Amino acid sequence: MPRTLPLRDELDTWREFVETVEALRNALAARLQADTGLSPADYVVLLALSEADGTRLRSSELATRCGWERSRLSHHLARMERRALIRREECATDSRGAEIVLEPAGAQAFRAATVPHLRAVRELFVDALTPAQLAAAGEIATALRGRLQSM
Repeated sequence: MPRTLPLRDELDTWREFVETVEALRNALAARLQADTGLSPADYVVLLALSEADGTRLRSSELATRCGWERSRLSHHLARMERRALIRREECATDSRGAEIVLEPAGAQAFRAATVPHLRAVRELFVDALTPAQLAAAGEIATALRGRLQSM
């Protein structure tokens, strides 16, 4: 794609984007923790499990859905297991694998976190933008993700 802005302007735009995304992630994380006691990582795992058939996933599939390396997932699942949010079971079809199962306490924590988390997303992200800006942000995110997936 041909350059339309001077390099300095491109770099300024990039820096503004990176710093804003990081500030937004930090604000959402702090709000989620304060409102629900869950970390963003907890929420990602609970979301993936709550959407899965039977609220269970193979650990490799859960790592893929979360976009994490398996070692990161394993460490985080150990912390969640100690809090009785999830449990690990041997996979019935493959003795080498494990399935991660959403526990009732995890399902309850996820349900309780959803409304406050979505309220924070609306307040900190959606309400800061006009409808046209929100549509443009969606188009930008789609274009970036498509580019990354094609590489």
